[in-house]
Amino acid sequence: MENSSNKFNIRIMIILTYLVLLTQSQVFMLKVVTIVGARPQFVKAATISRIIAKRSDIEEIIVHTGQHFDKNMSEVFFTEMEIPEPKYNLNINSLNHGAMTGRMLEAIEAVLLTEKPDWLLVYGDTNSTLAGALAAKKLHIKVAHIEAGLRSFNNKMPEEINRILTDRISDILFCPTQYAVSNLKNEGYENIETSIKLVGDVMYDAAVFHQAKMRKPKIALPRNFVLATVHRAENTDNRTKLTNIISGLNAINETTPVILPIHPRTKKVLNSLSIKPEFKLIEPLGYLEIVYLLDHCDAVLTDSGGMQKEAYFFKKPCLTLRDQTEWVELIDEGVNRLVDTAANGSIPRAYQEIMIADLDFTNSLYGDAHSAEKIVSIIIENSSN
Repeated sequence: MENSSNKFNIRIMIILTYLVLLTQSQVFMLKVVTIVGARPQFVKAATISRIIAKRSDIEEIIVHTGQHFDKNMSEVFFTEMEIPEPKYNLNINSLNHGAMTGRMLEAIEAVLLTEKPDWLLVYGDTNSTLAGALAAKKLHIKVAHIEAGLRSFNNKMPEEINRILTDRISDILFCPTQYAVSNLKNEGYENIETSIKLVGDVMYDAAVFHQAKMRKPKIALPRNFVLATVHRAENTDNRTKLTNIISGLNAINETTPVILPIHPRTKKVLNSLSIKPEFKLIEPLGYLEIVYLLDHCDAVLTDSGGMQKEAYFFKKPCLTLRDQTEWVELIDEGVNRLVDTAANGSIPRAYQEIMIADLDFTNSLYGDAHSAEKIVSIIIENSSN
């Protein structure tokens, strides 16, 4: 009888121990909501999601705002980069800034009220970034801004407004470069309730990780070529600038073939121009195919912020088709040059100059390719506060 009683007591203790452990695991399970909407954000978020997936103490809920909705601009990235499928797809796109941001704010708020996360993660400087940060802050949910502190000092750019406002309401500012840290300190961020962390650039993590997985696009590629991208509203919405860009790329194409994956916004306005592209236009590509082109091209011409860095990762000279850049360290290094697209003939001249320049790609401007690990660790460390 006593033996049976002992066995019963042991079983009870085992059950109680299991329940205590189960309760503790639930208590310490951290929930984060990740907001993405545009191609560069899929690339950045994939690095964080990969680290989170290895842990048992964090749950990630991905929300896709739908800002980039084209299959080649969105769906293919989730597949190729092994990002978990979004739990929520808000399908908000093709609207003016106010309408898009407002609808995102409303929809994201509903998600946050349902999920009740500990943290909200936002990336970069899109409407999705700002809407997510605003929704979370008003619900007293902690906000982590990845790629914080960047400044082009051009308030006419919607991206500049988005990044400044997002920085101001974030609890942790993850900076990719020392320049970004300096920008925040110059703006007095050391005197407000936020934490500034220099962690390096998650896009460098992505480039290093995916270089071995790059895939050749299903197009005929010449031995030598220039990779170009154009999508910024400041270029596509200005007929003079876009005409000069097409003219400049046509001129370069006479000696070195130019390949341009066409953005939907650019495609929409090209037909209205009197000048026509004489270079190769292709449909948008997945990230692994873009990595292949970056690895094999001679040079990059772009108005994309992310592509400027990717050119540096793959040691390619870059012309930025803008008046300013948030990645000023690339200008200081001499590997990237700004081109005034309002000036006719400026693009081929700048191309000739940079292709004969002695460029140095040896400096580690963007960290050690372990930025995502640092970010996840810091979020966990700050989750008990």
